Amino acid sequence: MWKKLTFYLTATFAVGFATAADRPNIVFILADDLGYGDIEAFGGEHCNVDTPHFDALCAEGMKFTDAHVTNSVCVPSRTSIMTGRYAMRFAPPEKGGPWAFIGLQFPTDQFTLGKMFQRAGYATGYIGKWHLGTRMVTRDGGIQDSDNTDFTKPIEIGPNDYGFDESFILPGSLDMFPYAFLRNHHWVGEVTAQKGWSAFNRVGPAAEDFEDFEVLDTWCDEAEQFIAGRSKSETPFFLFVALTAPHTPTSPAPEFEGKSRIGIYGDFVMNTDACIGRVVEALEKHGLTDNTLVMASSDHGPGHYSGKKREATAFQMQEMEKDGHRPNGPWRGYKFSAFEGGLRVPFAAKWPGAIPAGSTCDSLIGLQDLMATWAEVAGAELADDEAPDSISFLPLLKDPKAEPRRTSMVMQGTRGSVFREGPWKLLLCPGSGSAGRFATNPDSDTAWQDAIKAFGRKPKNHAELEQPPFLQLFHLGDDPGETNNLAAEHPERVRAMIDSFRATLENGRSTPGPKLENGRDLQPFQPVPKFVWAKGGK
Repeated sequence: MWKKLTFYLTATFAVGFATAADRPNIVFILADDLGYGDIEAFGGEHCNVDTPHFDALCAEGMKFTDAHVTNSVCVPSRTSIMTGRYAMRFAPPEKGGPWAFIGLQFPTDQFTLGKMFQRAGYATGYIGKWHLGTRMVTRDGGIQDSDNTDFTKPIEIGPNDYGFDESFILPGSLDMFPYAFLRNHHWVGEVTAQKGWSAFNRVGPAAEDFEDFEVLDTWCDEAEQFIAGRSKSETPFFLFVALTAPHTPTSPAPEFEGKSRIGIYGDFVMNTDACIGRVVEALEKHGLTDNTLVMASSDHGPGHYSGKKREATAFQMQEMEKDGHRPNGPWRGYKFSAFEGGLRVPFAAKWPGAIPAGSTCDSLIGLQDLMATWAEVAGAELADDEAPDSISFLPLLKDPKAEPRRTSMVMQGTRGSVFREGPWKLLLCPGSGSAGRFATNPDSDTAWQDAIKAFGRKPKNHAELEQPPFLQLFHLGDDPGETNNLAAEHPERVRAMIDSFRATLENGRSTPGPKLENGRDLQPFQPVPKFVWAKGGK
């Protein structure tokens, strides 16, 4: 009921907010692994790469300094953006194969951005990295994989089934096979080659003419064609452009090789930034600038294995600090972690005549909030069970000092959850909340072992984890670097934040409305390594 009431109160405001009589077109550009410090307008002294096009969005519109993703890794972050629902709430995905052969992350009846815009009368397009799962045709009827996928037949399920009239995608990241484009579910070219790229050198099925360094230009070409094709139409459009950079493989186009001051990673960031420029220029060319809302951001923080070497090498990003560049900006941590460097992202919005030029908003927003925000802009009503974790920040676009609607947010590293409330940030895990070969220090397993030693024994249940050895509390206003754990000094605040976090999990939503069911059992401490528990505990 609350969402419906909000719609009726704000719909007139939203439509009147545009500078033209018609509802605005909306273009969203999402980079992959782009760090807060990779953009000069955000990184400031921490940035040593030229990013004139992202900077121009900030100068001509509004930059958000406290924008976050829900997860510090690709698939769940993109799931939250696409659905307005925390990814952790979904049931386990459909079975799939390795890398870009992953199965559907949510069923086709799931409400998505594409479906919302279609319902509002928009033409919809998706260009770029998908990574939300597909269902491919296999020769043996088994789970899709490198050896049994029939690349001569269209895939059975993909973006067009989730509300996009037109799609041109890679199934996953640029370093994840299969390396082949799909146009409206049809494979482009003959997928008969075996290829692999720099960084991880994952060799797998590829189209004969597919080249990694041509992909960014391809996305730009497709976006320009989509915009040109709708320039004379009276129907507004929504275009989602999901770039594959600067995620590995670090493969800038030849004209960008050697262009930056810090090596090939900087070249690739500049190539990524140029893509933003091409999309904006296409809107200008066709006279669509004044009635188009353009937003740009990243799916999470930078992977510290990227840098001057093409090969993925742990913490090589730190080598760029010698050249005055920190992709994570002033924040601690990288991709995969629960620290700010993995979760805080650059975000800018431009809408001439509606968003004040050169403005800055310091209020907390999450990228899952895009659905509710765009619903208000497009005049689309959301039902009680749609976008349950999305809160519109439309008032902030008009006035960056307006009272924010979002006061708390749930986030996750790959091995630890976060609950943010105002300036307070609670990490429900010891260490970085990330594990594995490219974990941010201190890695999860080591941190858990140290916490067990400090506790004096292995914990028996989740209640025993709700104590300082196993969690961390930071005040980001006083300690943006997350260096001073205040959990032991503020037990009452810790208790209150855990209670709020648990209520958000149990309610199935973080917006007002009827309780919804989660697709799986959820705990504040999740996941916890099996070795942590005492015998018989959980």
